[in-house]
Amino acid sequence: MTHDTASTAAEPAETSKPSRTQTLALAASLSLGSAIALGLTRFSYALLLPSMKADLGWTFAQAGAMNTANALGYLLGALVFPLCSRRWPASACFVAGCIVTALVMTVSGVVSDTGVLLAQRVATGLSSAFIFIGGGVLAARLASSHPRDAGLVLGLYYGGAGWGIAVSALLVPFSIRGGLHGWQWAWFALAAACALLSAAAVVAARRIEHGARGDHAQPAAKAAPHTSAASPAWPRYACMLGGYFFFGVGYIGYMTFIIALLRNGGMSASAVTAFYVALGLATVVSARLWSGLLDRMRGGQALAVLNGLLAFATVMPVLFNSTLVAFVSGVLFGATFLSAVASTTAFVRHNFPSPRWAQGISAFTIVFAFGQIVGPMVIGYISDGAGLGRGLLYSSILLAAGSALAALQKPLRA
Repeated sequence: MTHDTASTAAEPAETSKPSRTQTLALAASLSLGSAIALGLTRFSYALLLPSMKADLGWTFAQAGAMNTANALGYLLGALVFPLCSRRWPASACFVAGCIVTALVMTVSGVVSDTGVLLAQRVATGLSSAFIFIGGGVLAARLASSHPRDAGLVLGLYYGGAGWGIAVSALLVPFSIRGGLHGWQWAWFALAAACALLSAAAVVAARRIEHGARGDHAQPAAKAAPHTSAASPAWPRYACMLGGYFFFGVGYIGYMTFIIALLRNGGMSASAVTAFYVALGLATVVSARLWSGLLDRMRGGQALAVLNGLLAFATVMPVLFNSTLVAFVSGVLFGATFLSAVASTTAFVRHNFPSPRWAQGISAFTIVFAFGQIVGPMVIGYISDGAGLGRGLLYSSILLAAGSALAALQKPLRA
């Protein structure tokens, strides 16, 4: 990044490049948005599913429909976000998503009608998409301030969902009460956690947006080639999109039904809590594990590797009814699955002009949302007929197919 002497003197706060420590601290704070969008609003449902299913008399297909509804809302948010981002900055969309999500989460604490709960999950998915996509755009901008740490910055942002998973694992068992609709108290606790984490995430988003305005104020001659560039046509990265679709279908089956599988297999409530905490903490650590891979691989190789590991992690508890194997599976899955999401943002950053990053990230998010719409319903339907183990086996096969497709993706530019 270059600096004009006059503008630096006039606007030191806007054009000064953040230090490496400041950049990583901002990424960590921004990652609390990912914790809200995924960990608290979506993945927490796996912990609530057994109680809600028993209390409301759902089948596994009906229980899976709740995450399908969430994914439908996520799809709607991904479709609307590019339109909103043309009028408002990414930080404004991010902040709006945080506020709306915290409010909508409280609805599940006061209703028990399946139709209303489905509508609530749609609304939560929509607002979560604004958090996740807006945060992804801000993380990509932040990564550009320290290109050598770009993979780590992206990994920190997406890995933040692990904090949400860990918080959910501790909050949900503690807040669920006995009796009719005792699971509703857990939704109140999760809504409060969303509001608390939003405070730090919103501050980070505004600081990144403020810094980005200073970066964009650089000489027009330098910015012009990128500003006029168009996004690559989608057929050029169809293999990457296909690999990511299968990731969306396969991973959500695991994250929706793994707790039910473990509880049906006889795992105690305390062991399930420890399992989910371990999965969440492994997700946070994944930022460091895969940062180098995300920096080096400009095509689909990173997603191919990560999908392959996820396929293996998903089938492990199906083949071996062992607490140790289950924990190894959870740690491997946690250390991998959100890095697969980060790999698509890294792909966009490597292959799209910077003004088109929001468009590229939205394209992958739309495909991802379609996968998540299909996954819970299909895996739930299979699980009703053939058991949860068979459902997760199909999830593993789909992840393996996603790995094969992503491996075919070449970089779009040298």
